[in-house]
Amino acid sequence: MAGRYAPKTVLAHLIQRRNQTYSEIVAEFVELGGTITERHLRRLASGERAGTTPQTRRTLQRMFGKPVEELLAPYVPEQAAQVVPAPAASGRITTGNEMEVLDMAASRARAFALAAQSGLGSEAMEQVYDDVRHAAQAYPQRPLPEILGQLVETQDLVFGLLESRQRPENHRQLYFLAGVTGGLLAKASHDLGNPHAALTQARTAFMCADNADHHGLRAWVRGLQSLVSYWAGNPHDSVRYAQLGAGYAEQANSTTSVWLPVSEARAWAALGNPEATRAALERAEEAWNSVHNDDLDDMGGLCTFGRNRQLYYAADALAQLPGEVEQAQRYSSQAVDAYTDQNHPEWAFGDAAGSHAAMAITRISSGELDGAADALAPVLTLPTERRINGVVHSARRVHQALRQSGRADDARELQEEIETFTRTPIQTYPR
Repeated sequence: MAGRYAPKTVLAHLIQRRNQTYSEIVAEFVELGGTITERHLRRLASGERAGTTPQTRRTLQRMFGKPVEELLAPYVPEQAAQVVPAPAASGRITTGNEMEVLDMAASRARAFALAAQSGLGSEAMEQVYDDVRHAAQAYPQRPLPEILGQLVETQDLVFGLLESRQRPENHRQLYFLAGVTGGLLAKASHDLGNPHAALTQARTAFMCADNADHHGLRAWVRGLQSLVSYWAGNPHDSVRYAQLGAGYAEQANSTTSVWLPVSEARAWAALGNPEATRAALERAEEAWNSVHNDDLDDMGGLCTFGRNRQLYYAADALAQLPGEVEQAQRYSSQAVDAYTDQNHPEWAFGDAAGSHAAMAITRISSGELDGAADALAPVLTLPTERRINGVVHSARRVHQALRQSGRADDARELQEEIETFTRTPIQTYPR
């Protein structure tokens, strides 16, 4: 039973009134379709933490019948409210909800297995690895609102395990996983248009990479910092971060040794330096001769850098340089073709959209306005939850290319479509 202490929040008071343990509350939370750790729930109830995911807010409101803002408010005895019981779970499995029921059961089993051990055993560590790997692989392919809550919970879990007493041999692995989750959340912050939060997550991720003493992870985080800076309009910083990671990438010989120079190439192109751009692209291609996957690459998804992404980055870089139209057309065509198959392991909706935008820009440079509209059409039909920061900026670049082409009047309809598209980026999507 929850201890009879003076509750600090309305949530703590209501939990106390229900005469249940925190583990029982967590189990009920999972049954209602949410995902939360006992540690996270305790921190919310104690007032130590106010941040919650949309999924957590919905489930808490369903359980206690009050908005989260009221639940997390300081508890004043005179304002004590009656507990609103949670709707009883029917336990009925109907056609169409079998996978949801299985996911709920898996979440409950995962929470129990991790909470039941004072120190992580091999099975529990494997579960944590699987959580992080799943997030890395899902990230490029699924809308961010679908995975952000689980990603935040996973980071909270890994941080909690590091803060608790663990076997010394587990610390390096946990710091590695903390670095990966921090990197994924850096990308999420960037995708939602918050470069400050993105770089904050990345700095912590780099610290975790240092504690794990993992060269590939260090290089990967530098790549993320370069990416965030590039889209934030800071190409000099983007070059600097890419170059800072080069030494680590050389020691790791992972796919980061391709990602960093091709990232540097995009930044040099944004600075209008074709010589440095071409040199960086050549280094990226040469790096494939010595690449072998490390354990970060084995995570897959956003944690590795493949040929398809290289094509997109090269197209994105060269499309910015007026003297490289022919090369940009070749790379953008290859990139668009590479991202045609949505079942391919390397498929990523953001990179696919960027490839189409690069193709549209090269066609504008060649005077093919109808061809540019055709190239951009798949981007402009993306639903709001996939209009991440990079996609919106790519569309705006097409708009800018139209303005600079001298034929803006002939492309007014396409410009208006782009303006409508960029008016509702992902951060304004109600969820």
